[in-house]
Amino acid sequence: MMLANNIENLLRANPYPGRGIITGRSEDGARSIMAYFIMGRSENSRNRVFEKTDDGIRTKAFDPAKMTDPSLVIYRPVRELAGQLIVTNGDQTDTIYEHLKNNKDFRTALQTREFEPDAPNYTPRISGLIERDGSYALSILKTTCGDPTCCCRFFYEYPTALPGLGHFISTYKTDGDPLPPFEGEPIPIKITVTDGLEQFANTIWDALNRDNKVSLYARETKIPTGESNDIIINKKVTT
Repeated sequence: MMLANNIENLLRANPYPGRGIITGRSEDGARSIMAYFIMGRSENSRNRVFEKTDDGIRTKAFDPAKMTDPSLVIYRPVRELAGQLIVTNGDQTDTIYEHLKNNKDFRTALQTREFEPDAPNYTPRISGLIERDGSYALSILKTTCGDPTCCCRFFYEYPTALPGLGHFISTYKTDGDPLPPFEGEPIPIKITVTDGLEQFANTIWDALNRDNKVSLYARETKIPTGESNDIIINKKVTT
C-alpha cells in the first residue's frame, strides 16, 4: 500500500473537489467500505441534507422555501438492489438501478447518460457500483476540454478489492470558474476503519472545506452476508 494516498491529506489540500465517491475494502478484508460527500458554493447547493430511504439515501432541501432549482441537486445518491450498492452524484443512480433490475449492467446504463447540462461547468457524472463480494467499479462521464459536443465515458473495474485499499473520484479537480473537471484515474487511497466507521466518516468530514461541505454518507457492508452499518453527517441540522 506504499503508493496509496491519505484521503485526509488529499481533501485538506483541495478547497473544492465538489462531490466525491470513495470505495474500497477494510484492512481485515471482511467489509466493503463506501463514502459519498457533497459540497456547494451556491445557497441552492448548500440548502441540502441527506436523508435515509428504504433502499439508501436521498438529498432533501433543508429549507424548501429557499430551494430555487431542484433539477441537479435533489436525487438519490445511494440505492441498493439485491446486494449491489449503487452510488452516484445524480439521477443516474436510478438509471443504473433500472438497468440492473432488468438484467443489464453498469456500463450499459451509463452509456445512455452524459455529463450534467450546467454550462459552463458541465459537471461530470461520477458513479460507483459495489458488488456483494466486495469488488467494485467506478465511472466518470465528462466533456473533452470543456466542449459539450463530446461526452467521454471512462470506466474503471476493480475485480479484486485489496484489504486496506480503496479508490477516490470526485467531480472537480479543485475550485475555479468554470470548475475544472477531475483528471486521470481514480486515486488509490488507504482505507482505515480499525477505529470504526464513525471515526472514518469524521476524518473525511473534518478534512472537507468548512465553508463548502454540505453532507456525507458512509457505509460498511460485511462480505458476503450483506449486513451493513452506516452514518450520515449533515452540516445543517434541525435544532
